[in-house]
Amino acid sequence: MCYKISKSLSSDLMKIKHDLEMIINNLKEVLRDETLVFDARLIIDELICNGVIHGNKSDETKKVKLNIEISDSLIKIEVMDQGEGFVYNKEDYDPMKLTCNGRGLKIVDGLSDEFIIQNNKAISIKYLKK
Repeated sequence: MCYKISKSLSSDLMKIKHDLEMIINNLKEVLRDETLVFDARLIIDELICNGVIHGNKSDETKKVKLNIEISDSLIKIEVMDQGEGFVYNKEDYDPMKLTCNGRGLKIVDGLSDEFIIQNNKAISIKYLKK
């Protein structure tokens, strides 16, 4: 199995809704596993929202780039915004404070086997079990 997609998306969440639905429909065809599709969709949604809202500050002149690569062994989801980037420390998020900031990345980190942030690029890797 091999699937790759690279898409440049607007920083307007309403405008990219259709594009994301088409991507998810393609993932359903490729993965054929509801749990994997659910996880991939949640990771994509959280990373795109994070890039649009926090990275690009909802500036419609800026883009968010989405790359998805699926092989027999893994799903790799990469999202890059045009923001300044930041250092992610998963220990900084405290769920008891009931704040929204950091929650999405914590969710992605929990769903990923590897989660890497390099300035303004987030990479989620999920290994497929054979």
